[in-house]
Amino acid sequence: MNLPQEVWVEQLKNDENAIILDVRTADECIEGIISGALNIDIYKGQGFIYLIEELDKSKNYYIYCKSGGRSGQACSIMNQLGFENTYNLLGGMLEWNGEVV
Repeated sequence: MNLPQEVWVEQLKNDENAIILDVRTADECIEGIISGALNIDIYKGQGFIYLIEELDKSKNYYIYCKSGGRSGQACSIMNQLGFENTYNLLGGMLEWNGEVV
């Protein structure tokens, strides 16, 4: 599900079952990452699938990338793998105005 930043942040803040997932490359993460995010690079192809399949499907995943495109793809892939609750951050890090570490 695509969510604008305000909704994504508000929903995340009130979700005790949340995991933040950054699907950018390691080089992109050097520029800053949302605090507490788990990084799994979607460009790793099958490696991405293997790592995603190890995650807990009962959690709610808040996913972002640089602009919202790759994270949208990640949501689709995860939904196909049986993850029911995936939330894509529209605009990604390009439009992010929250804190990064």
